[in-house]
Amino acid sequence: MSGTTGAALRLTVHLGECDTWHHKPLYAEIVHRARAAGLAGASVFRGIEGFGASSVVHTQRLLSLSEDLPVAVVVVDTEERVRGFLPQLDELVTGGLVTLEPCEVIRYGARPGADGDGPADGGAAR
Repeated sequence: MSGTTGAALRLTVHLGECDTWHHKPLYAEIVHRARAAGLAGASVFRGIEGFGASSVVHTQRLLSLSEDLPVAVVVVDTEERVRGFLPQLDELVTGGLVTLEPCEVIRYGARPGADGDGPADGGAAR
């Protein structure tokens, strides 16, 4: 292993694709606020099927096309930085689930010619 390792905290916000904040997608607002807060990175993952507290299954299968697929926003950074971001989520997330999991990060340095905006720059952790 040639990368540096360290302890980190993974924050995952589980919500619906149709959840909004001031008429914009909630997942986009979380990503923009994470960036403004100086967090190492944030990624949004769209699920193909799932259900939440309502027990209604949302799916992308053609026969039962859903407009509210599950979405997960994932942020990985130091525990201090992630926990410092939680008050912003309190303001934004009115329904959904937020999980925190300790994780280990393997960070790789930028490769020559990397543009600094992809996996070559070390990903989502500082």
